[in-house]
Amino acid sequence: MKKLIAILLASLSLSVAQAAGGGIEWDKFPKEKMSDMAALQNGAKLFVNYCLNCHAAAFHRYNRMRDIGLTDADIKSNLLFAADKVGDTMKVSLNPQEAKDWFGANPPDLTVIARSRADVSKGSGADYLYTYMRNFYRDDTKATGWNNLAFPSVAMPHVMWELQGQRAAKFEEVADPHDASKKIHVFAGYQQLTPGTMTERQYDEAVADLVAYMQWMGEPAQGQRFQLGVIVLIFLGFLTIFAWRLNASYWKDVK
Repeated sequence: MKKLIAILLASLSLSVAQAAGGGIEWDKFPKEKMSDMAALQNGAKLFVNYCLNCHAAAFHRYNRMRDIGLTDADIKSNLLFAADKVGDTMKVSLNPQEAKDWFGANPPDLTVIARSRADVSKGSGADYLYTYMRNFYRDDTKATGWNNLAFPSVAMPHVMWELQGQRAAKFEEVADPHDASKKIHVFAGYQQLTPGTMTERQYDEAVADLVAYMQWMGEPAQGQRFQLGVIVLIFLGFLTIFAWRLNASYWKDVK
């Protein structure tokens, strides 16, 4: 539990630093994906293939994917690459020291990343991840060759570039609205350098599936929690009406 709290605090600190350092407005994550089992299953596949190579989800077990409609056989055949049993946690074999040497920091655990990245002024953690994964661009001044509009100077390379293709960001020099004597660079769009295996729409859908899975992974019981909350509120509403009428009936003959 202490380790989980430490990871959550670290993620929150990174979020605050990123917000303080700028970045773009966050796009809205399509929430309907959270109730789409096919989307969650595809997101699990993308997570295992593209995220689990470096990032762990050490507080989540493979067998919890039964809740999104996968059987143990499905998990073993298609998703169990970094563990031996479906009851194992989603860890990686990446050496932390080597990761620090390669990327400048050990890649954070992603179990609760979607919950920890929320920002009151910008949106939910799912909004952030949806924006982040769709805004990588080529930048030869960076060690990895990649940069990101949502997280400037990020150390992470674009692991899904084959799907999206390679893009360059275009910037325009305009006058600073706060000081006309100064110039600032404003993002003016992307230039596609090489095509990906997916169209832009297909890639956005794939990222939405991935983010849906990461949002679900942070709290697998959230769907049941929402349903239970609605049932409780309806029950309390009926109970209030019943109590009000009972009170009126009890005191009607009292002068």
